[in-house]
Amino acid sequence: MGPNDSDSDHWVLPEQLRIGMYIHVGLPWFSHPFTLSSFKISTHEQLLELLALQQTRFRFDPALSDVGPDAVQPEDAAVAEGRRDPVMAEKNARVQRLGEHRRAVAQTEKAFLRTAAAMRSFEDNLFTRPKEAMEEMHELVKHIASAFLDRPEVTLHVMGEKCGGDEAYYHSLNVSILCMMLAKDLHLDRAQFVTLGTGAILHDIGLREIPERIVKKAPERFNEAERALRARHIEYGVAMGKRLGLAPDVLAIIAQHHELADGSGYPRALKLNQIAPLSRVVSLVNYYDKLCNPVDFARAMTPHEALSAMFAQHKQKFDDEILQLMIRCLGVYPPGTIVKLSNDAFAMVVSVNPQKSLRPWVLLYDAGVPREEAILLNLELETDLNIGKAIRPAMLPSPVYAYLSPSKRIKYFFDSESADAGDRA
Repeated sequence: MGPNDSDSDHWVLPEQLRIGMYIHVGLPWFSHPFTLSSFKISTHEQLLELLALQQTRFRFDPALSDVGPDAVQPEDAAVAEGRRDPVMAEKNARVQRLGEHRRAVAQTEKAFLRTAAAMRSFEDNLFTRPKEAMEEMHELVKHIASAFLDRPEVTLHVMGEKCGGDEAYYHSLNVSILCMMLAKDLHLDRAQFVTLGTGAILHDIGLREIPERIVKKAPERFNEAERALRARHIEYGVAMGKRLGLAPDVLAIIAQHHELADGSGYPRALKLNQIAPLSRVVSLVNYYDKLCNPVDFARAMTPHEALSAMFAQHKQKFDDEILQLMIRCLGVYPPGTIVKLSNDAFAMVVSVNPQKSLRPWVLLYDAGVPREEAILLNLELETDLNIGKAIRPAMLPSPVYAYLSPSKRIKYFFDSESADAGDRA
């Protein structure tokens, strides 16, 4: 028995492998042709590929296996050797795609941090240098709008924990990014894009006039006086917007971003046909982001839970066309959702697949792969894998939670090839 073996390990010789056995390859991920390092053998081709690895033995898991060890024909090893080169060529191509995607994500994170810094500068200078601050903000919005309008391949990503904390402007940036993502498919022109993005960034500007102890207090803990005071951020925001010379359509977004289609919103309890079209977009996205990123993190919904609740329980509160569009754009499993795959592996959705919303990019938990080299899978290409279900991060085993590192605050940004907004801000 080797130094790392235990009495509970089960080992088989290559010629004992059978379809239905759950095995652990025992090699670094880049050294074998399989999508995962641990899996249930499901095809004769996989048997051949395992034989071609020329391992002296494989560890297998009886609890996850459908069958026990058996023998295969010896001549299969020779056949497998002939398959090794094309199989590994495909694996090498997959590794190259993975590297390209990893580099793109790194660039996207850098662009996000630059854009967040521009947002912080805008927040800091809005009242000390209002003219310059507004000009910088308009430039930022125009570049983000151009990214969505001019590049149809734009992809939405979730940012990791290292990309900032819980500053208030992350909510405004989230709302703006998601609104402009929707605007692309609402067929808005460039001027409407900029109006929507500007209103989304400024929708909560009135909170500056509300005491911080109220802003940072969970709404469910408000007394009536506190609730009434916080609701006045809309009134204050409109007044501030007028002083800044904002356009009427932007002022309407600030005034209506808490109005809901069924009349249950505030401050005026407007119905759908009374709410401006652009305000409907901001109201829906604002509602979604507040479900994912509430003041009290303990009450946070996962992105999947938030979208599901909005569709199944609160559908009457929103413009149905915009809600359906948001589900199509974010996918059934939005970035940031923890999922269990069809092979029982845990993963986190990290990027939307615009063409196939049920097959996004996921970051895979694999204890045999260092976290900094974590495997990213494009499920559009991994046709043997599907998402089984979404799960709450708190339900993850501790090692899986630490590995996937789900962010407490969900932050979105778009892919790096379109992310020159951060360079220009």
